[in-house]
Amino acid sequence: MVCPFDRAQALEQRDRDRSIAAQLAKSRTTGPSLSECQDCGGDIPKARQAFGGIVRCIGCQTIFEKRTTR
Repeated sequence: MVCPFDRAQALEQRDRDRSIAAQLAKSRTTGPSLSECQDCGGDIPKARQAFGGIVRCIGCQTIFEKRTTR
């Protein structure tokens, strides 16, 4: 007999794996990154620019994502 806690943990892990796979499958903006945030004009760190297609600083991107997910 399967322990209910083991089953719950397996279901949770499956859902987590699916969510991660869905995020990774989404298309990302490509091309050169901006050196300044398009919203606030602040500097975008070089490490963040290396991802490509970055147009916002971390703070502005967080606000943008919170607005668009509702």
